[in-house]
Amino acid sequence: MASPNQITVSQLLRLIGTPDCPVLIDVCIDEDFELDPRIIPSAKRHPFKQIGDLASTLCGRKVVVICQKGLKLSAGASAILRAEGISAEYLEGGNFAWRDAGAPLVPVGKIPYSKEGEGTLWVTRQRPKIDRIACPWLIRRFVDRDAKFLFVDPNQVEAVAEKFDATAFDVEGSFWGHRDDFCTFDTMVSEFELDLPPLKRLAEIVRAADTNALDAVAEAPGVSAILLGLSRMIKDDLQQVDAGMVLFDALYRWCRDAQDETHSSGAVK
Repeated sequence: MASPNQITVSQLLRLIGTPDCPVLIDVCIDEDFELDPRIIPSAKRHPFKQIGDLASTLCGRKVVVICQKGLKLSAGASAILRAEGISAEYLEGGNFAWRDAGAPLVPVGKIPYSKEGEGTLWVTRQRPKIDRIACPWLIRRFVDRDAKFLFVDPNQVEAVAEKFDATAFDVEGSFWGHRDDFCTFDTMVSEFELDLPPLKRLAEIVRAADTNALDAVAEAPGVSAILLGLSRMIKDDLQQVDAGMVLFDALYRWCRDAQDETHSSGAVK
């Protein structure tokens, strides 16, 4: 049974990918991390001895600290944060318990480089419709909650990526792009090893909507209609991403919890 300052693997797994997910901080020592260089989705690594340096950036946010086994490092680091007034817990059993439960772990080598204290920087074509809304949602919910996105003229994507150390996505020829019949969202789910049934179901919807295979998945026409409608309503690409985040949060929860639920038009009882 978890202590009052712990969170269990099953409890945290229910929060991963949702707006309610706490800030995840991995304090494993480098030697332990190098044995298995993967992290829980959306976690960021930070030296345990410097955990107090994060206090000013974590005010008002819930935090879960993670180490290899869920013992002294995460217990101590979370206690230091609580002493600074931060709502902090640590993961019972640590990364080992998470791994042993078969929960997804993201290979750090696949996450683009970002400067200490900054989010990853991504660039793609302006005026997003479907894939270029779905991918920012996936990145912010499962890879890097602080990720930033640049939307530029299609002819400038590669040059902007080079000059500003950004990672290009959903453009022809990029690593983070379409592959055969699969869209960029599929590529990211695969490369980040996000082996979660709800995400795979969501990927089917995104793929059908993005590739105009609307007859392939029942939900695809509705998703396409809403996202195309947003693109007509909202001129600013970043504001459109923000609006799309709400849509994909809802779709993910439907894929996870509500696929079997139906709605009756009968009188409310």
